[in-house]
Amino acid sequence: MFKIKTYPQLLIFIFLALFGTFFSGCSNFFKKKQQVSVLMKTEDAPKEQLISEVNRFAKVGSLHAKMNLQVVDTSFATSGESEKYPVVDCDLVVQRPASILMKADVLKFNFLQMTSDGTKFRVAIIKDNSGGKNKKFLIGTNGADYSRLQKDLTNNVSDEKDKESVSSLANLRPQHFTDAVLVRPTSTDAVYLSSTISEDEENGDLKPRSPLARVTRGYYLLDEYLKLTDGDMKISRRFWFDRVGGIRLARQQIFDTKGEIESDIVYGQQGNLGTGTEYSNLPMQIEVKRPKEKLSMKLWYQAPLAVTLGKVFPSGAFQLQNTWELPEVDLDKKLAAETGKETVSNTAIR
Repeated sequence: MFKIKTYPQLLIFIFLALFGTFFSGCSNFFKKKQQVSVLMKTEDAPKEQLISEVNRFAKVGSLHAKMNLQVVDTSFATSGESEKYPVVDCDLVVQRPASILMKADVLKFNFLQMTSDGTKFRVAIIKDNSGGKNKKFLIGTNGADYSRLQKDLTNNVSDEKDKESVSSLANLRPQHFTDAVLVRPTSTDAVYLSSTISEDEENGDLKPRSPLARVTRGYYLLDEYLKLTDGDMKISRRFWFDRVGGIRLARQQIFDTKGEIESDIVYGQQGNLGTGTEYSNLPMQIEVKRPKEKLSMKLWYQAPLAVTLGKVFPSGAFQLQNTWELPEVDLDKKLAAETGKETVSNTAIR
């Protein structure tokens, strides 16, 4: 009788060959195509370039423009609902360090006016579609917390959903737009750290089956930290830079003293403002999200080339007067009566 020697290596080779043959013949059965996000090619940039881009935005000293404004009330986001106000015509004037005037018209009727000189603000809600429930002239201090007064601001409204809407409109502040349009320059007193991140994003302008309907886009993050007197540090701002097809400032997040997001500002695709070349590659659309006030506000230029930049406006332009004789509410006085403390602004003019 002959003995057959077995070679383990040979047996393994034969097994793998049979395994590969079997599965290659059944590939159509086991393989399933699945569409995934397209990984976009990214550009590289040093931290100094990111800081330079922030300061390029900060060169805009003043701006006067006709814009479209849409406010979205997200008070009911927990139940999957939001309320969009109609798109209105908006006349916007901003000037450094922190002055702003905004007039909003609906069907050529003045609906809302707001001003801030960087310390105090005034908001006139002139017309509404709620039988006058929203009409008020609010006076207050930038940076003050008036959340405990919301019950008083809505005490004449019986419906709970209307109360939320009135409260959201009463929370609308002119300074919410100031840091969005007038980006503050970087500071030598701050510390800046850069990092990278990738985000899966959907392109709603394309059909779902399009290869670019869902992409993975790379961003640089530039975090700004301020030094505290006790030696600690706190985050002040975070800038997002789109790395696809170049380096573009796409988003700015502003944090409060507790490190929570106060403003989340998204910048649209860039274009030219005015007729000169000094203010090229600036965002044509700006969206400001205020999580605490449950508001989202979107602004876009009606005629970008007609925008006036660099003009100096008198300080009186940013002092709104109650010429409509609206019910006047001094929020600082009401807050003092409620707490027994005088309101002090925690927002410095920069």
